[in-house]
Amino acid sequence: MSFATLKELLDPALEGHYAVGAFNVNNLEWLQAIVQAAEEERAPLILQASENALAYMGLRNFAALARIAAEESTVPIAIHLDHGKSFQTAMRALREGFTSIMIDTSALPYDQNVEQTRKAVEAAGALGLAVEAELGKIGTTAEMEENPALYTDPQEAKDFIDRTGAYALAASVGSAHGVYKAEPRLDFDRMRRMRALLPQTPLVLHGGSGIPDEQIRQAIAIGVAKINVNTENQVAFTRKLREVLAADAKVYDPRKVLGPGRDAIVEAVREKMRLFGTSGKA
Repeated sequence: MSFATLKELLDPALEGHYAVGAFNVNNLEWLQAIVQAAEEERAPLILQASENALAYMGLRNFAALARIAAEESTVPIAIHLDHGKSFQTAMRALREGFTSIMIDTSALPYDQNVEQTRKAVEAAGALGLAVEAELGKIGTTAEMEENPALYTDPQEAKDFIDRTGAYALAASVGSAHGVYKAEPRLDFDRMRRMRALLPQTPLVLHGGSGIPDEQIRQAIAIGVAKINVNTENQVAFTRKLREVLAADAKVYDPRKVLGPGRDAIVEAVREKMRLFGTSGKA
């Protein structure tokens, strides 16, 4: 199967009212598990890595492994940079064969965010690739629960997309990174206003771990076409590792520890793909 671009995956999702799962990779076992789940569910897939994960794995190492996985897969796979904090990081990802990038300069003043995002859009566009960008702030659970002012303003979102040409928008609508301390409540009215102003722009839901299923379904119905998942896989993986180590204090072969952790991720990802509506869409 040839590599997929972000647009090739999200255009059908937006039209078909489902969302493509973007699953963060942290090591080889994670990559294997996520791709296995996509194969078993016959689901299109976005493999992504954050700057922190790339610092841990090595950007070139991840790119090489992801390329091999995509080449050998029978489902369409996009290789995506998650939260690229600078134009330079985004360009490194493109040079290594990523098929889509997220430029996240949302911490900068608005005009600077526009400028940096537009530069990334122009560079990726020269390669026929699309860009995801962030407006507002999708912070930790504590930040989002304590400061609703971080949420994305719909009118500003339209201006941002018009000025940058970004393809997909990571909007701050109540989700957060990490483990939620209380049940999250997505701002569906805010999402509907953005959808009305930006009918062709796929919305991206970050912090997709731990959001109640019904809220996920509502978000997809409004126009969320990409949902990021990392924390729930981290929890499933480490829980299984603890179980294995607790059951056998003498185990020393890492494959006997990491293998069950990998299996736990397979099941967690398959559940998400069914929830997102991507099963059978490949």
